[in-house]
Amino acid sequence: MVKKLTPVLFVKEIEPVLPFWIDGLGFKKTGEVPEGDKLGFVMLEKDGVEVMHESYATVDKDMPSIAADMRKGPTFLYLQVDSLETVKTGVKRAEVCMPEHKTFYGSTEIGVKDPAGHFITFAEFAAAPEK
Repeated sequence: MVKKLTPVLFVKEIEPVLPFWIDGLGFKKTGEVPEGDKLGFVMLEKDGVEVMHESYATVDKDMPSIAADMRKGPTFLYLQVDSLETVKTGVKRAEVCMPEHKTFYGSTEIGVKDPAGHFITFAEFAAAPEK
């Protein structure tokens, strides 16, 4: 049985993505591993949702056999949120790659690119009508 799924996003440098996740989206740093004078790994959490970032340098050192594969492309994340307006305020400096729109499956979404080049879609679903 699966109990949890946590994405690990590989990045050139961790420090530039921290303001996006911490200041913009309200995540808290729950753990970190230094790699020289920079961070090699960080865990971030908010309301039971976790995301991790690991530097290319750490992977080069710890898992050289996957280093080339790990650099092949960005990650795509889909996050369901309570308030799209709050998220838009938090990520206002991010590049919008998918303008806000309504979907056929009942959500309003916006897609942005984080500072490391990963794509994140934020989706707000309308509240179910009261009976």
